[in-house]
Amino acid sequence: MVKDLALEQAVGHHHALGTSITLQIFGTQDDSLIQKSFKLIDHYEDLLTVNRDESEVMDVNHAAGKNPVQVSSGTYSLIKLAVEESRKNYGFNALIGPVVKLWHIGFKGAHVPTDDQIKEKMKLIDPNDVVLDDDNQTVYLTKPGMELDLGGIAKGWIADRIRDLWLAYGALAGIINLGGNILLVGDSPKRISGKWAIGVQDPKEPRGDNITTVMVSQCSAVTSGTYERYLVVDGKKYHHIIDPRTGYPVQTDIAGVTTFTKTSVEAELECKRLFFAGKPIEGWHDNPDRIGAVFVYNDERVVYDNFDE
Repeated sequence: MVKDLALEQAVGHHHALGTSITLQIFGTQDDSLIQKSFKLIDHYEDLLTVNRDESEVMDVNHAAGKNPVQVSSGTYSLIKLAVEESRKNYGFNALIGPVVKLWHIGFKGAHVPTDDQIKEKMKLIDPNDVVLDDDNQTVYLTKPGMELDLGGIAKGWIADRIRDLWLAYGALAGIINLGGNILLVGDSPKRISGKWAIGVQDPKEPRGDNITTVMVSQCSAVTSGTYERYLVVDGKKYHHIIDPRTGYPVQTDIAGVTTFTKTSVEAELECKRLFFAGKPIEGWHDNPDRIGAVFVYNDERVVYDNFDE
C-alpha cells in the first residue's frame, strides 16, 4: 500500500506569485486537480498582487488618503489578518512597503538611505492608520502614500486554499511547494510512519543545499533568511529584512529560521516572529498548531526548538 501510493503520482510545474511552483499529488496520475490548483493560484494572484497596476490590493493602495475600497471576501479576510498581525508589532508589517522600496535591496538602485528619508517613510507604515469595515468589506489607508503589500503572508494563505481544494476532491497525500513555502498534505506514502523528511537550507550554500533535515507529520514549513538578498556598502552588509520598528535591516545573528506549523499562513507569520526574536521563544509551542522550529545562525550553529537533534 505504501509503495503503490508513492509510485502513482501527478506532478505539475507553474510560474506565479513571482516564483516557481511545484504541485505533487500521490495516488493518481490524473493531473486535472493540479490544473485546477494552478487556476486558483492565478485567480488569487490577480486579486492580491502589487506587482501590477491592477488588483484588488492595488485598488486599495491607489485610494490611499482618498476613500475606502470594497474588496471580495477572500481578499478582505486576508487583509484583516495581515493588519491585525501587523498591529501586534513583533516584526511582521504588511504596510512596510514604502521603507522597503527606499532601500530597494536585491534590486537595481539599492542604496543606504539617510536617517531623514527613513523617518519620513516610517510615517506611512503604521497599521493603526488602516480602517477596516467588516460590514461593507472595505479597506481604507488613511494617509496618501501608504501601501498594503501582502507578499509576506499571501503565499501561505494561498497554499492553505489549495489544500482545501485538494481535500474537497479527496486527495489523500501530496506536496504543495510555492517557491520554498512547503505544505504537506496527508501522510507521506513513502514511509510506514507517514512522516515527511524536510530539509533546512544551508544559508552559505546555493538554494537546495540543506544543513539539516527533520522528520515531520503533515504540516507547513516556511523559512525566513538574510542570505538571499543583501547590499554591501563600504564593507558593511545590509540584508533585505527591514525592521518596521527602526526602518533599518534587523540586527540579528540569525541567518535563517524555519517554522513548522499546521497551516501555511501561520508558518509565514510565526517565521517572522521567531526571526525577529532571534531565538526560541519560551512557551511558543504551547499552541498545538506550532510543531517546532529550526534556527540557523551566521556561525552555522543549528538550534532545534521542539525537535530532537
